[in-house]
Amino acid sequence: MATLEVTQENFHQVVSGNNMVVVDFWAPWCGPCRSFAPAYEAASEKYPDVVFAKVNSEEQQTLAGHFQIRSIPTLMIFREKIIIFAQPGALPPAALDQVIEQAKALDMDEVRREIEKENTSASNNG
Repeated sequence: MATLEVTQENFHQVVSGNNMVVVDFWAPWCGPCRSFAPAYEAASEKYPDVVFAKVNSEEQQTLAGHFQIRSIPTLMIFREKIIIFAQPGALPPAALDQVIEQAKALDMDEVRREIEKENTSASNNG
C-alpha cells in the first residue's frame, strides 16, 4: 500500500477509520525527511494491514502545531485512535520495522487501563 497524504481535513477520518496508522510529519526542504522516505515507503509495502500517512508540515502547519511537532521528520503511531509512539528523527529500516512490530503487539486493553489509571491519578492529585 502506498503512503497516504494527510491534511487537516482528512486526518481525523484516517486515524479514526483505521486500527493502526503510522504518520510521518515531514517537509519538502528537509534532507533527513527525503532520505527517510524510501524506508517509509518500503515499510508501507511490507505492512499492508497498517495505514502509512504523511503530513507535509509546511502545508499543514495547524496540524503540525496541534501535535507540537518541533523537529522533522517526526514519526507518530496511532492505534485505535491513541498515540502510542511519537519520536523525532529518521529511523533506519530495521528500527522502523521493530517499532511497527512492537506497536502491533501492544495489548490495547492494557494501554487503555494505563491511560485510565493515569487520568484517575491526575484528577485525584489536581
